[in-house]
Amino acid sequence: MKVARARRLDMLRHIGAGMASAEALAEQLGISLSTVRRDLAVLAREGALLRTYGGAALPGPVQPEQPLTERLGERNAQKNAIAALAADHVLDGQTVILDAGSTVGALANRLRDRKDLRVVTSGLTSLQALSGLDRIDLVSLGGTLRPISLGFTGPLAEQAMRRITADSAFLGADGVVAGRGLCEASAEQTSLKELMTAQAETIYVLATSDKLGKAASRAWAPLDRPWTLVTDADASEAQLEPFRRLGTVTILIASGA
Repeated sequence: MKVARARRLDMLRHIGAGMASAEALAEQLGISLSTVRRDLAVLAREGALLRTYGGAALPGPVQPEQPLTERLGERNAQKNAIAALAADHVLDGQTVILDAGSTVGALANRLRDRKDLRVVTSGLTSLQALSGLDRIDLVSLGGTLRPISLGFTGPLAEQAMRRITADSAFLGADGVVAGRGLCEASAEQTSLKELMTAQAETIYVLATSDKLGKAASRAWAPLDRPWTLVTDADASEAQLEPFRRLGTVTILIASGA
């Protein structure tokens, strides 16, 4: 079964603009919901899009991984706002897991004045931010350091992570797609993220708005339990609506640094 060319182009254009839910597509295109779902299934089989919960996302071209040293200078206002909001959900005396990445690294800087906090991290930026502080019990997962992301991965990091549980985990990602999860450049990164979510009672994903609906990498860590998305005020309703539809995602919007 094929999708008519005109309707195919209309669907892909609307999805590319952030209108990813089947209901929104049906309304905008003036066709039935069952027709939209059938067309999405056909396009997904052809590789033209990614099926997500209740809709779809464009896969986009696989993009080269950007070095963390470059990302540290981008969207700093948004990252700091997200970090400030996320820090409100860390209490003295807790054990928290900090992923690698620039936004999670900004959160680490916000935790320097906490007391009796145990921080477990795979990120070199978080280790640098929190090292030497008597009030913080800092645990490095170790493993193999990826120079491009300044994060530790691999079997040694995973073995250490399996022996620790935490109150919460704060994760970053190259992209976040509703119903699919977190995407990264390597399977080693997503394997460790999956383990972090399994070992934490509460899950937070820290993602600037440009990461929402982005699927520029091909390694995925699914999020199959309730979690919280912390993003910035630039996120559009079209970007957020697929996450709202999941029913398992709490959305926090950081309005300022």
